[in-house]
Amino acid sequence: MALLPILSYPDPRLRTIATPVKDITDDIKTLISDMIATMYDAQGIGLAATQVDRHIQLIVMDLSEDKDAPMVFINPKVTPLVEEKQPYEEGCLSVPDVYDKVERPNKVRIQALDQDGQVIDKEADGLLAVCIQHEMDHLNGVIFVDYLSHLKQTRARDKVRKVLKVRDKQQLDHDRKVKEAQPTPV
Repeated sequence: MALLPILSYPDPRLRTIATPVKDITDDIKTLISDMIATMYDAQGIGLAATQVDRHIQLIVMDLSEDKDAPMVFINPKVTPLVEEKQPYEEGCLSVPDVYDKVERPNKVRIQALDQDGQVIDKEADGLLAVCIQHEMDHLNGVIFVDYLSHLKQTRARDKVRKVLKVRDKQQLDHDRKVKEAQPTPV
């Protein structure tokens, strides 16, 4: 399994509309494994293929406490089952350290295929309903900050830039220390 780089807001590739998966090939299964590993490494609960610059209709999630129950949704379709919406605090691996309330239907129907091509058709509520809608938005080129005011979007963009700058500096410091710890060839 490989860890995949996660695109960060406002990267324009996050606006790409995902295309349906035609066949569940070995490459798709490898991508699923890599996406699950990437999601766990980033301490997330959901990841859409769009976020790792693969523009196909593929979502992975794991809402379990022990991170031992990954779910895979290929070519998902989501239908709201209630009209009223409820606010839910959301965050996103592509928008690090930014959280805000988004209103979404609290009960939906999910229809998709799993990694073995088996049909998934179930009702979901609560966190699963919110998460699947959030990840579906990614497949449609929508990011959760799009639901926020222009001012909050600007703040989110600025905060992501700062977070990425700190991460880059930490990575450079780490790389320098690793290089310094290696013996010099004679």
